Amino acid sequence: MIDWHGYHGVVWFLMVGGLAGWLASVVVTGGGMGILADIAVGVAGAVLGGFLANSLNWYVYGFWGVLGVSFLGALILLALFRGFSGRRQRA
Repeated sequence: MIDWHGYHGVVWFLMVGGLAGWLASVVVTGGGMGILADIAVGVAGAVLGGFLANSLNWYVYGFWGVLGVSFLGALILLALFRGFSGRRQRA
């Protein structure tokens, strides 16, 4: 028999990561980057945000706290990506 309780956290992690990645991509690029890219950026942002929060001794609780930390991490990643990609938009 499959233990579905173990997958509950993974599903929530992907959902929050996708939402955080989408929000960050809308803020930085003006639109979403696609569902898979948004999830990837959000999950990586959640890892980075969690690392930074832990380093700064910030305690994060609940959905909104996790979403906020994931969003901040995704913003940092997208800002770094845009800085290193060298793409410049002409006016």
